[in-house]
Amino acid sequence: MASNELLRIENLHAWYGESHVLHGVNMSVDEGEVVSLLGRNGAGRTTTLRAILGLTGRRTGSIRLRGTEAIQLAPHRIARLGVGYCPEERGIFSSLSAEENLLLPPEIAQGGMGVAEIYEMFPNLKERANSPGTRLSGGEQQMLAVARILRTGARLLLLDEISEGLAPVIVQKLAEMIHTLKAKGYTIILVEQNFRFAAPLADRFYVMEHGRMVREFRQEELAANASMLNEYLGV
Repeated sequence: MASNELLRIENLHAWYGESHVLHGVNMSVDEGEVVSLLGRNGAGRTTTLRAILGLTGRRTGSIRLRGTEAIQLAPHRIARLGVGYCPEERGIFSSLSAEENLLLPPEIAQGGMGVAEIYEMFPNLKERANSPGTRLSGGEQQMLAVARILRTGARLLLLDEISEGLAPVIVQKLAEMIHTLKAKGYTIILVEQNFRFAAPLADRFYVMEHGRMVREFRQEELAANASMLNEYLGV
């Protein structure tokens, strides 16, 4: 196994109740990489993120995090291996201020970002620290959702549709955030419907269809895969 491999998934099957959603997913992610999962809605991308953290029903196969087998572990144990999940619905509490939302999750691993470092990275959040969570704009709520997992000490970030429904200027800020996190050594898996957002950010791409990985290619192979992506994604 490569010494810088952070995540390896082999023959992963996952179910929601009776519904068999993932059918033998294989993928690997190296430390410090940004990997984007591409596919149409229903292809299994969000389920893959949820399965990594143990948030689906039954799972079989192998999910190794820095060599530790996590397939039988409970979600809180997986989180302690340094995994942070930013779901599409964000989960901002309206009754708490932005800063209270930020401080809510416990630190699960050494080396989480301090509040001062987070405010340096997200100056908007510093300005809105005392505002109720749901008074924040959509973009600010998204930044808060990401900032919250950075504080926990997670180094593998699972980001689900973070650009969805946001103005282009905010999407650009999120792209800058991902560049900054990559420069700090974070590892990121992006599930993103907005291909224009994901395309320049990712080192590698996996294309999913019907709960399987059907293609994998690197950033420098993007142009060569344009017609295949058009076929799978309609981009």
